[in-house]
Amino acid sequence: MKSTDIRNSFVDYFASRGHQPRDSSPLVPHGDPTLLFTNAGMVQFKDFFVGREAPPSSRVVTVQKCLRVSGKHNDLENVGPSPRHHTFFEMLGNFSFGDYFKAEAIEMAWELVTEVWGLDPAHLQATVFEEDDEAESLWKEISSLPADRIHRCGAKDNFWAMGDTGPCGPCSEIFIDRFPDRPAVDFEVGSESGRYLEIWNLVFMQFERDADGVMVPLPNPSIDTGAGLERVAATLQGVTSNYDTDLFQPIIAAAAEISDHPYHGSDGEADVAMRVIADHLRAVGFLLADGVIPSNEGRGYVLRRILRRALRHGMRLGFEEPFLYRLIPVLGEVMDSAYPELAATRAATLQTVQAEEDKFLSTIATGARQVQVAVEAGRAAGVQQLDGPTVFRLYDTYGLPLEVIEEIAEEERMTIDQSGFESALDEQRRRSREATGDGQKRLAAVQELVGRSGAGAPTRFEGGEDRIEGVKPQQFIRQAGDRPEVASSLQVGDEGIVFFPRTVFYAEGGGQVGDVGEILWPGGRARVLDTQKDTTGNFYHSVRVEAGELTLDQEVELHIAEARRRDIERNHTATHLLHAALRSVLGDTVRQAGSLVEAERLRFDFTFSRPLTMDERHQVEDIVNHWVRKASSVTIVVQSQEAALARGAMALFGEKYGDEVRTVEVPGFSLELCGGCHVGNTGEIGSFALVAERGVASGVRRVEALTGRAAAAAWREMEERETKIVEVAGVPIDRVGEEIESLRRRVKEAEKELAAVRRQVVAGGAVDEESPVVEVEGVRLLAREVPFAPAEELRDMADILRQKLESGVVVIGSRSDDKVGLVVAVSSDLVTRVHAGRLIKALAPRVGGGGGGRPEFAQAGGKQPQGLDDALQAASEELRKQLLLQ
Repeated sequence: MKSTDIRNSFVDYFASRGHQPRDSSPLVPHGDPTLLFTNAGMVQFKDFFVGREAPPSSRVVTVQKCLRVSGKHNDLENVGPSPRHHTFFEMLGNFSFGDYFKAEAIEMAWELVTEVWGLDPAHLQATVFEEDDEAESLWKEISSLPADRIHRCGAKDNFWAMGDTGPCGPCSEIFIDRFPDRPAVDFEVGSESGRYLEIWNLVFMQFERDADGVMVPLPNPSIDTGAGLERVAATLQGVTSNYDTDLFQPIIAAAAEISDHPYHGSDGEADVAMRVIADHLRAVGFLLADGVIPSNEGRGYVLRRILRRALRHGMRLGFEEPFLYRLIPVLGEVMDSAYPELAATRAATLQTVQAEEDKFLSTIATGARQVQVAVEAGRAAGVQQLDGPTVFRLYDTYGLPLEVIEEIAEEERMTIDQSGFESALDEQRRRSREATGDGQKRLAAVQELVGRSGAGAPTRFEGGEDRIEGVKPQQFIRQAGDRPEVASSLQVGDEGIVFFPRTVFYAEGGGQVGDVGEILWPGGRARVLDTQKDTTGNFYHSVRVEAGELTLDQEVELHIAEARRRDIERNHTATHLLHAALRSVLGDTVRQAGSLVEAERLRFDFTFSRPLTMDERHQVEDIVNHWVRKASSVTIVVQSQEAALARGAMALFGEKYGDEVRTVEVPGFSLELCGGCHVGNTGEIGSFALVAERGVASGVRRVEALTGRAAAAAWREMEERETKIVEVAGVPIDRVGEEIESLRRRVKEAEKELAAVRRQVVAGGAVDEESPVVEVEGVRLLAREVPFAPAEELRDMADILRQKLESGVVVIGSRSDDKVGLVVAVSSDLVTRVHAGRLIKALAPRVGGGGGGRPEFAQAGGKQPQGLDDALQAASEELRKQLLLQ
């Protein structure tokens, strides 16, 4: 069966048994900061399992995009050598939310694998949790499997949990014997060796584990199953490696063709490299399609790490130019039919991947120079090994692969401290785990309290009003040190979270910041510092009580900061106009990659491969202001997602939308899915000014803009600056540019003349009574101070003096009020006896600095000008030390 047929047969089978097919959720979990990525099919249904949200159906079937590259579920290092491990994979899953349980789950799984997929029952085995007598009995009854092919296993293998907290329960796995013609072996031996391959895991979700490790029974026991499509495809296509299936072979074949390395399916370096490239290409393509952008932190850092790991393996195939982007269309040929978001984002993906490849090649070049500096520093210190911390710095800061560092070090006849590097890497991982773990525990603690408080019902947002009254709090959570606690009231000075059944405060979402304002009651006042919401739609009002006591039976008034909200509304509607204007000027490949809408400004990130020209910036600004002046009505409609998308509404990739969506439309120009706050008429925006544009990541640009009062203030400030420039320049504004160019030319000419004078002064005074040439162990030394000059001129001066000496060592220094420069130059006949880099390393600390260089030339900088005399005087002694060591 082809992989497409396997997906379809799975969904069709369960749909015929009352399951509602649901689309895969994005790889970025919606509203769940405890997870970097969706790592299992049940992630999007977590709130259904714990009863926080009602499911759309009690039976659901999905094919879920998953990524396992961090935390407990991290398969990255196994990808390539292993025939079955992947970063990105697809999880086939059927789910029951309080409907059927173990018997039906086992029955349907058995029927599908044996009757629909046609696997021989004689080749199948099952496992159950060691304490689950019921599951074992059901397997015997339903499948007729003999007792010796039903195995009891411990919690390590047969008790499933998504993480340290959350839904969990015993599970039962289906295994297939991949080599049934061979003599049978012990199950534990066979499963460890890969002969007995797990193809499906049935999780009997019975508990939720809290932050203290306590397991609480779920309100309705449920079913969560997961079958990796890649393993199922390998089984049904009769191959022993997932990489030999139709999910990977087209990509591997394309990689083999452009690298001119045939693929043999072996454990050789080239074959492993091609498997890594095929796997990582899938992860990169899907992450970019779901809105993740390469960066140096969080999800973006993981994406960059995966992409660069693929590029490193490409280097092993001989690639010295960008190549990964050339494989993106092949990924589309394999996966587009199942995941249309790949085709919709392909142009942007190609641009981003190629830009990242160019950046990585540049990083390799820059990093290689840093390795060279570290090697020279090691030699100067008399060592033949790069220490662990240094290697880790090169690896972590400059992004250099360890093998590249090793190669350069070997060329320089040095080794690296492998164990020291591993220790530094382990320490970084430990700190990362601790930081992530603390954040997860704090979040889990708050969510647990919310669940227990009974305040988990969705909050009704009454966004059309600026204030409402007669509202009673539902619950309080007081912040007590590092740990929150449920409270019956909040006193003066308390900070915490308040829940209301309805509110006028907008909770942060869709790029728009949360509202702030006040809560008022007779004799009392609390300041609302921020508003957030969870995945169930429950609003968290973060407050600080400034007067009185706030109790559960107290009716209060909720007041948003009105002027701030109006500015936010202007900026949010302007963001929609900006998005449409960018697509109008730059093309439909532009898509949103992030946004920030606050009162003071708006920020919009979008996919584009180059800086905007000034003409393009003006066009975008003019288009937005045209629609502002047009004063068009802004139409907000709630409709089905299907109807909205059919009308051409723009949706943000990676965002979670319900069956019913809210659309915001400026008729004839912009239509987007959006839950935020907007003006009623574009004329209310007042004016729009695009004030900044820059790159923030490979293939991603960022623009910042102002509207209304902020734009007017910016224009006034610009006029004031213009007036000041005219006064200083002494010419009309239309001639300021010409005058500045003229001044720059004159300054440049004067600097050249001054540099020439300084060189003449230095050359003419090379040997005088104040700075005579001295002999140190038979070597001539000139050490003197010269007039302050830029570093480049100091190098020229040292070279002039070295030529006048013919044979010898030159040490010169110059200083200003707060800095000092040192240069050492050694004539070519002495470089085997005197090393300029080592000499300057000995002198630099005397001026509060550091430096280094080659045997014939070195320089340093410092921040203690008062130490220059001492450094120059010490030159002869430090030179003597070097010479005596020969």
